[in-house]
Amino acid sequence: MFIETETTPNPASLKFLPGQQVMPSGSREFSSPEAAEASPLAQAIFDTGEVVNVFFGSDFISVTAAPGVDWSVLKPQVVSILLDHFVSQAPLFVGGSAAGISVPAEEDMVVEDDPENADIVAQINELLETRVRPAVAGDGGDIAYRGFKDGIVYLTLQGACSGCPSSTATLKHGIEGLLKHYVPEVVEVRAA
Repeated sequence: MFIETETTPNPASLKFLPGQQVMPSGSREFSSPEAAEASPLAQAIFDTGEVVNVFFGSDFISVTAAPGVDWSVLKPQVVSILLDHFVSQAPLFVGGSAAGISVPAEEDMVVEDDPENADIVAQINELLETRVRPAVAGDGGDIAYRGFKDGIVYLTLQGACSGCPSSTATLKHGIEGLLKHYVPEVVEVRAA
């Protein structure tokens, strides 16, 4: 088995490609060792002591190193952990639970969607799913919808995209421009 790596726009993050499916559906982000307890793989990566974020996408894992960590030392450790995991076909989550699927909970919504805006919200989500999510996944991350109110779309960037120096440009120039073009009711995109 061979694990490929790719750089991301976030210099603190690397994208690891095991050449097989990681998540059967959805995505999952672990932003602390406590959160990583749901996944033996995420926990093993956090156990290096040099990681601040692990993100599982459909066919990749993004890892964000702590400030000042040298990737030339950390990268072989992460590759070794990933090889051990995928070669042994270990479970991704403790107890085979559904803990791996990331679905925004109501408390994660910044604003509640007005039922009168259902068509607009559907258009926004369709564009996020078909146009934005594949591009963001290419950079080792994901995007989560957090609400629409008064022309403002609230989104959260995850994985390698969270904390990336170009995340503001991604939201303001890329995603906002796309949504405003296709959905005239959108006037702004904000990070949630």
